[in-house]
Parts: sequence; structure tokens; C-alpha cells
Amino acid sequence: MPRPIRAAISPGGGAPPVIEDLLLADPLPDEVVLRIEAAGICHTDLGVGAWSEEPRVLGHEGAGTVVETGSAVTRLRKGDRVLATFGFCGTCPNCAGGRPAYCFDGIALNLEGARAEPPLTRMDGSAVKGAFFQQSCFATHALATERNCVKLPGWLDAYVAAPFGCGIQTGAGAVFNQLGALTHRPLLVIGAGAVGCAAIMAGRIMGCDPLIVVEPVAARRELAISLGASHAFAGSEADWAAQVVELTAGGVTAALDTAGRQATFEAALAALHSGGTLGVLTLPGDFAQPVPHPGGIDFLTKRIVGVIEGDSVPETFLPRLFAYHGGGDLPVDRLIRTYPFADIASAFADAASGAVIKPVLTFEEEHS
Repeated sequence: MPRPIRAAISPGGGAPPVIEDLLLADPLPDEVVLRIEAAGICHTDLGVGAWSEEPRVLGHEGAGTVVETGSAVTRLRKGDRVLATFGFCGTCPNCAGGRPAYCFDGIALNLEGARAEPPLTRMDGSAVKGAFFQQSCFATHALATERNCVKLPGWLDAYVAAPFGCGIQTGAGAVFNQLGALTHRPLLVIGAGAVGCAAIMAGRIMGCDPLIVVEPVAARRELAISLGASHAFAGSEADWAAQVVELTAGGVTAALDTAGRQATFEAALAALHSGGTLGVLTLPGDFAQPVPHPGGIDFLTKRIVGVIEGDSVPETFLPRLFAYHGGGDLPVDRLIRTYPFADIASAFADAASGAVIKPVLTFEEEHS
């Protein structure tokens, strides 16, 4: 029987989300119903809310408790505390080969919210688009698949766990899994938001040296240094890439560009040494347009990889990150500011302006 819930609907066109009463469908055989305790706000939520032309419930960093299970669920039980992460089919060649972040159906399952039946309806019966990243966790309750849920250790607070579902595993996974970062070799991180800070912390854990951050905001540069960066550039210097090359005696082995601008893309390439790897979260410009690049032999010696969820296998990688956090090596809590669910519009605004690195919604008042 459909469950009454409260959910934040993003109307589309960048309008702020509005909380409404909705009905949540019964779980399909492979799904669970989560009572959401905390939900991180990611820039993907802002971006999709801006370009979407239809109302939808967003949210893809949800932590909570299983309150109902589908008939085919075997690994999770009612009462389990879990973190919901990205969706994946589990059967395509990439999923079967240990790369679920690059699932053949990843775009449909995550950005488009593909599901066999509409997950959300208004009280009048009209459907509202949901299943975003197979969760749509900006709500008091959400549906998730058993595949995209990872059990939480009892000591980990939900509000700290939530950002691990996307932003933290993306930045840390880029360094651990994708960029070819090496101990005692230089790592460059452009942008000290949640993903960039996670990459900096992972680079410190790996022993990358020097560990360089480029970030225009002074307070974030200071934070990056405190998290493990050895050098920080504002990025306003016209020759900062040349300065990085000089500092590293030839260029960096690995770079992560979280800014997604043409200038940072070109500078990151220039800062790499031959054979180095640049990870990008998005490429600059319109998706339909080619991205200018410098060309030449030097360009051909370098590798560019698209970073999606840090190429993570969540069931094994997220517990590793939880352990780093528990040991003090991944202090994600330093990035977080919490907001009651009722203040989601303010949290969105603070995320968009950069006033807060990682806003996290909490739901105590909704469940009291």
C-alpha cells in the first residue's frame, strides 16, 4: 500500500525545491524502503534541478534505516542502517567486471530515474518524477535497490555518512582508483569543494608529494592545507601551471579538475608531465560542442579520464572510507553544515553560492 511521505520537489528551471505531501510506491522485489535520517546536497542536484524541465524529487546521498524490504531482498533487513549510493544494473559487462559506476544503464538509472513503475505520486494520483540515482532521498522516506545500499557501522552518524554516497567516494576514488596517483609523486587538485577536499585527503593518505591545490577562495585554500595539501595556488596567476611544473621539477603525475572550465582544463593538462593522467568530472562548454585541446605530441603522451563515482565498488570501497574516517584520516565532518529538512531551499542556496562546502539535510523534526 502506498506510503504517505513528505518530499522536496524541484520544479525545474533552477527554482528552489518545495516540500509537499506525496505517496511513495510499494517496493519492487529488489527494493527497500528507507526512513531517511540525513541527505547530502551535491552540485549534481543543483545542476539537474536547473536543466530539468519537469518537477522531480532529487537527492542521491541518503542515509537512513530500512523499514520495509521487497520480496527478493536477502542481504538487508528491517532495522539495518544503510547509506544509499548510485544505482547500477548489476548484470552488464561493466557491472559484472567490477566497474558498476560505469554501468551500461547508468545514465538511465541515475540521471533519468528509470524504474519499472512510477515511484512517487501526488495525492491526486498524478506522477512525480523520482528514483533519482535510484533513491530520490530529499524526502522522509525513499525507495532504493538492495544493490545500491551499503550497511553503516554503528558508530557512524548518518549526517556524516551521507556525503560518502557520492561526493566523498568520487574524490577519494579518483585518487585511489583512477588517476595513477603514487606515493612520493605529485598530485594536483583543482577546486577545494567536497570532491576536491576528498581527493586531497586521499592524496595525503597515499603519501602523494607534493600535494598541490588550486582554489580561488582563501578560506578554502587554508582548509585544503589543513587537510593535507602542501602547496596552494589561488589560480589567478597567469602562469600557475608553469609554476606547478617548476615546483615539481617537470610536472605532476596525476591531476583532478573539479572546476570544469576551459582554463582549468588546459592548465591541468599543461601541469602534467609526460604520461600523466588528468581526471575530469565534467568537460567545459556545451555537451554538444567539441572541447578545444592543445594538440601536439606532448598532448598525446597524456591521459584524460572521466571520473564517475571514483570508479567505486560501493560494497567494498565505502567501508574502507568509513574506516579511514573512523581513524581520523578522512575528517569529512569538517566539510559539513547541517540544515533541517524544512530549510532545504536555504541549503540549496548556500551550496550554489559556495557559502558551504557540503550542506547535509537532517530529518529529526520530520520523524518526531
